[in-house]
Amino acid sequence: MANSREPYVLLTNYQNLYKEKYGKMPFMNKYREKWAMQDVIDSVGFERAKSLLEYYFQTGKSGHPLQFFFFNFDKIDMMQRELEKDKERRLLLRQATKKLVEGGAE
Repeated sequence: MANSREPYVLLTNYQNLYKEKYGKMPFMNKYREKWAMQDVIDSVGFERAKSLLEYYFQTGKSGHPLQFFFFNFDKIDMMQRELEKDKERRLLLRQATKKLVEGGAE
């Protein structure tokens, strides 16, 4: 366990994201939840876990329960990575199309 504060940092981040979205603080036992959050950190790293938590609140999941995040962070990770790849592919396609159009105008 590299940094014992990291799970608490992410749990506080979750609370802030929740409050921003729903206008109220979620109830949680941080001491109990820190173990599950530590598992997430151990699996994907602190920075990736932070990114996934932020992405989770951009999804359409109703209520954004913390337990759902714990049980599905790997699927959320996979989904976000696929969206990032798709975004990159679309950018490359747009660039290639632009070159074709500009090249064809000469």
